[in-house]
Amino acid sequence: MLDAETLRRYLLDALPGSEVEFNDTTGTGDHFEARVVSPAFTGKTMVEQHQLVYAPLQQWLKSGELHALALKTYSPEQWKKLGPR
Repeated sequence: MLDAETLRRYLLDALPGSEVEFNDTTGTGDHFEARVVSPAFTGKTMVEQHQLVYAPLQQWLKSGELHALALKTYSPEQWKKLGPR
């Protein structure tokens, strides 16, 4: 069973300098939502941003261990425009 911290650390290794937050939405360790703010997303479409997140997680996606992942991805500029939360 996966946990949010494992996924967060793994994604931080793949996208250094990012702000990453994972949340287990069902408590079962296979459905997560994530918010990722990364300089790597600058100039990329939303689809390209999501591909950058999915790529390092493929081992868990392919095995089904990570069954669902809802993503919210932003470049630092996009995140700044959204203002305080």
